[in-house]
Amino acid sequence: MTDNPVRTRREGAILEVTLDRPKANAIDLKTSRILGDVFTDFRDDLDLRVAIVTGAGEKFFCPGWDLKAASEGDAVDGDYGKGGFGGLQELRGLNKPVIVAVNGICCGGGLELALSADIIMAADHATFALPEIRSGTVADAATVKLPKRIPYHIAMEMLFTGRWIEAEEAARWGMVNSLHPAADLMADVWKKAELLAAGPPLVYAAIKEIVREAEDMKFQDAMNRITKSQFPTVETLYRSEDQLEGPRAFTEKRDPVWKGR
Repeated sequence: MTDNPVRTRREGAILEVTLDRPKANAIDLKTSRILGDVFTDFRDDLDLRVAIVTGAGEKFFCPGWDLKAASEGDAVDGDYGKGGFGGLQELRGLNKPVIVAVNGICCGGGLELALSADIIMAADHATFALPEIRSGTVADAATVKLPKRIPYHIAMEMLFTGRWIEAEEAARWGMVNSLHPAADLMADVWKKAELLAAGPPLVYAAIKEIVREAEDMKFQDAMNRITKSQFPTVETLYRSEDQLEGPRAFTEKRDPVWKGR
């Protein structure tokens, strides 16, 4: 077992986070706490704009909770660290784009981790499942999220039966954004990350906050809060230099230079 279960690579405004716990990249309490620290630092670093999350190797993205560690004393209700299990699911105020690159088997808590991202890109050999039902437990985060992301009946079948779906079916139901040959996956993900990193970070922040907060609001209530700048990120955007940069760049017939302020 590697002493460094989470590897990071920073290039410009992009942070790549790789789960590296042979053989399957399962997450134990220690790894979850490390991930929580990594994603918290990403959230708070003004120079970072986009995160990529993937798994080491070609077979596994992440199967979720490390059952071997659990059998040796890791409590399922133990301290997962900042952001809850995997560091992303409950991390407050993460208003930057996160892309997950699913490079293989993605199931249980690994699928819940993927569902916490904004964009999911997958290798064409990836597979997905929520097998918790077979061990008599509930995939709690997926039970909340999945029926909102894909057709209800498909989500419920996955939750009730634990059946596996192939990458093509996952794409058909909208669980993933796009499929890629395994050899091309990371290059394509980095292209997407570079595209996002070149975009307006204050607008991304506003989009993420609005989407998150408006989920349980009536449409008009959400619109009223937006137009009255009652979302902190929207207020920041409307008072920023970047708010002026877009029209100015258009007038001057040049690409905008987003400063995030």
